[in-house]
Amino acid sequence: MKLKRIAATILTMMMAGSVVGCGGNTQSTSTTETSIESAQSAEQSKDATQSVETSTGDSVKIGLIAPTTGSVAQYGTAVDQGVKLAVEEINAAGGINGKQIELVSYDNKGDSTESINLFKRLVSNDKVVALIGPVVSGTSLAVAPLADEQGIPMITPTGTSLDITTDYDYVFRACFTDPYQGDVMAKFASENLGAKTAAILYNTGDDYSVGLAEAFEETFTAAGGTITTEEGYAPDTKDFKAVLSGIKEDAPDVLFCPDYYNNVGLIAEQVKEVGLTTTMVGGDGWDGVEQNYANVIEGSYFGTHYAVNDETEIVKNFVNSYKEKYNVERPTAFAALGYDATKILADAIGRAADTSGEAIKEALKATDMECVTGNVTFDAEGNPQKAIAVLKVVDGVSQLEAKVTQ
Repeated sequence: MKLKRIAATILTMMMAGSVVGCGGNTQSTSTTETSIESAQSAEQSKDATQSVETSTGDSVKIGLIAPTTGSVAQYGTAVDQGVKLAVEEINAAGGINGKQIELVSYDNKGDSTESINLFKRLVSNDKVVALIGPVVSGTSLAVAPLADEQGIPMITPTGTSLDITTDYDYVFRACFTDPYQGDVMAKFASENLGAKTAAILYNTGDDYSVGLAEAFEETFTAAGGTITTEEGYAPDTKDFKAVLSGIKEDAPDVLFCPDYYNNVGLIAEQVKEVGLTTTMVGGDGWDGVEQNYANVIEGSYFGTHYAVNDETEIVKNFVNSYKEKYNVERPTAFAALGYDATKILADAIGRAADTSGEAIKEALKATDMECVTGNVTFDAEGNPQKAIAVLKVVDGVSQLEAKVTQ
């Protein structure tokens, strides 16, 4: 039975706080991370329509909205660090056409209402010319229509929901979309792993999970594969043993589990407990899963945006610089995407006729550059066209298995 796509805007706003992450707290050089009351200002909304045409003085102001505290802080902190590393490198190399980037960053705690208020503040008070973020799909969906309405170029590093950029001329993303990675992972399962049958276990309360599951099902069956089980679970589910026991009876070649690392780790533990030997496959929400669940996730595959052990020069330089700055051995894909989003935006601003929203938007559309997560060009809806890195967990470490495209 084909999965029913859940309305993205309503559902992902509910989802934004559902992902459990590790805490972190960083601060930009230009302003401290600030909490804005949700009742803040219809007046700001009016004022925000008057976006600045140019950046004055010796700096270019760019906004950043990322959750560095709260339930999705692990993702937001990694993006925040990637962005700041890129800004540091760009400024050290002379900035954008001789102007230094002034990064104005705020912590939205993974909350959609907070994100809206912070966007208004960035535009009306801080006078940014463009925005990096938000990070998760729910908060990105909340801000995208405002950015488009007010002509503020926005690039989300990691918001994968298809609807974030749809029909929004000023909104771009550095990551691939949910349907794209669901499609590619089905192709990988079918062609690279030789899978003929698959079970799908997905989170019904998460548009990210639903979107990947839907795309995987469509592509896998189109390739001649059979879906043996298609089961959804509520976001707060902790016991998966009954459904996993049922999946075990069907003995599918792969189990596609498109969710975030914390839920995936819990499911993987119970996969082992019930004696299910099916190969687990997932998407970029798995990023970092081996840190806490290496013993149960061994031999599994997941699609993501780059591989730490990729031997290309741009990846090696990023990994070494990130290690040196943050003392982190293996930068996550969220860090790489934050870094790439910043480099893409800075490149566009440098090529733009001026720092008006219109000029920056047009320059973004013409992007064609090598990034850590691949060579990036944009389609008509602001989605990057690039390969997906498929990683395999081997001896507790994720390693590049293949690069796959549609």
